[in-house]
Amino acid sequence: MGAVFLSLISVYLLIVLGFAAKASLKEKLDERTLVLVSIYFLQPMLNFWGLMRAPIDHTLIAAPLYYLVVIFALLPLLYFLGKKLFAHGKERAIFIVSGLVGNTANLGIPIGIALFGEASIPYTTIINIANVFFVYTVGVYFYSRGNFSVKESLLNVIKLPVLWFALLAIVCNLIGITIHPAIDRVLEMGAYASITIQLMIFGIYLHGVRMERINARLIAGVTLVKFLLLPAATLLLLWFIPLPPMVKGILFLELIMPLAIANVNFAALYDCKPRDLTVLVLLTTLLFMGLMFAVVDLLGRFGWH
Repeated sequence: MGAVFLSLISVYLLIVLGFAAKASLKEKLDERTLVLVSIYFLQPMLNFWGLMRAPIDHTLIAAPLYYLVVIFALLPLLYFLGKKLFAHGKERAIFIVSGLVGNTANLGIPIGIALFGEASIPYTTIINIANVFFVYTVGVYFYSRGNFSVKESLLNVIKLPVLWFALLAIVCNLIGITIHPAIDRVLEMGAYASITIQLMIFGIYLHGVRMERINARLIAGVTLVKFLLLPAATLLLLWFIPLPPMVKGILFLELIMPLAIANVNFAALYDCKPRDLTVLVLLTTLLFMGLMFAVVDLLGRFGWH
């Protein structure tokens, strides 16, 4: 348990760095520029590099497929509830998407290692790729829909380079193409730079959070989805599917990760209330840290850890 919290605290030191950078540099630091650099340049490198880490075979396919089954099964329900609960289109988009997009990379991978060891890396990596495809398609569509037509929203999805780099990596992996070590080192540098920038962006937006701007209804709705509805649906699915216990534990852990910083990126890119989303990321992360003891105990009771 100590290793889990040490991993979490170590990763989030970069958030403090982003907060301190904005506090000291103020208007000299343009967070939107960092968002654009991350989305259009560094994240494609991260996803290409990650997909080339291990061979893709049938033993790894089940985990991301079941991950997506849970998310897409809940999506229509959240769309229906969002229309009933939120009149504002941007708030509706946040409610529908944010609770389903977990921090499977910056938190999911290191915490998976802390709980399950290095054997978890292939599973957490490919689950993160499934999460990336969801956020870069469905997530981008909903976040941009408030400011763009349906046609423009779909074009926004197609124009994101991370999808094309991920597809290229999958093809290269499946047909056995290897990357020269010199190029691989450059991709690795870009991958870690992407993770660093992601966490710093969160810290930068955190600097602008004001308590009077907190949307209580949105916070309550997203928190209930993330830590009640989503875990319940996941447990129901895992009870019936034939997967090794460790893989079930990894799936459950990845599906209850707190809100991803990618939510803030896209909210900023498409002007969909990034400050509100920053508050949601912060609060769900703090709540997740408090729930970790209960999560580990639950995994042990089911024999998944």
